[in-house]
Amino acid sequence: MPSSSRAPTGRLAPSPTGRLHLGNAWAMLLAWLAARSRGGRVILRMEDIDTVRARPAFAGQMQRDLEWLGLDWDEGPHFQSHHLDRYEAAMEDLRRRGLVYPCYCTRKELRGLASAPHAGEVGPVYPGTCAGLSSGDCAAREAQGRRPAWRLRCSDEPATFVDARRGEQRIAPASLGDVALRRSDGVWAYQLAVTVDDAAMGVTQVVRGEDLLDSTPWQVFLLGLLGAPAPQYLHVPLLVDASGERLAKRHGSVELAALREAGVRPAAVIGWLGARAGLLDTPIPMPCAAGELIPRFTPAALPSGPVSTPDGIAALLRRLG
Repeated sequence: MPSSSRAPTGRLAPSPTGRLHLGNAWAMLLAWLAARSRGGRVILRMEDIDTVRARPAFAGQMQRDLEWLGLDWDEGPHFQSHHLDRYEAAMEDLRRRGLVYPCYCTRKELRGLASAPHAGEVGPVYPGTCAGLSSGDCAAREAQGRRPAWRLRCSDEPATFVDARRGEQRIAPASLGDVALRRSDGVWAYQLAVTVDDAAMGVTQVVRGEDLLDSTPWQVFLLGLLGAPAPQYLHVPLLVDASGERLAKRHGSVELAALREAGVRPAAVIGWLGARAGLLDTPIPMPCAAGELIPRFTPAALPSGPVSTPDGIAALLRRLG
């Protein structure tokens, strides 16, 4: 990570919508190491604003899985569902300043953007269809039973941030479209919630998968509007299955609970992940504790591309341990 005289405050921020898997463990181990290697603090935050899918039981299981891996934290767990007033206050400030607008586009209309030539890495770029609606236009749409989402008016000025692997990045938020901050069903969007929470909690270091790199210009722009500094960023390569698909909760065989039930020890998981991250001297993984990797951690050691998880990983890890 970029040098700084202050120890960072990092965060582990899982979404309790399922059980943690090996891909989660990879990202969280690297986030934990990035903070601990510089004498930093770690906050645990449960990103549970998805009220349909989030479950308290998953949150509890995630804490036990992190403890099993040896990843501790200094503060939390915090729950986003307890901070709804915080998001409301931020939205009201943005609304008062004319920085957000209601969007009445239906899901079908938004899906139609997916095949447009301006579709981006984070999805179709919203073209500002509702950005210029008058109060009469809005009233007419609401009379039809439409409820608005709320979008941020994004700037053409580049948002500048430094990624510890990729260097300085300059990306105009408007090139990604006007991002939604609140859904039409009233649920707060990821981009607003994580940005407001990072600012409120004093997070100065964000380590996450490189699939979220394209979200960063929006968040840096929003932090500036809220008067908060941008943290240091490190977007790490993804852990993928044998076909190159990003590991997700649907990959049940690599859930930490399933690995544990198969007789895999946490030291085997940490050793295998540490070897894949380039933090061990030997190409053959050796069991180790998470703390043993702290002095070895450096972003420069991380691989340049996705990290493949072989078929039969549970059996491999069991033999390793």
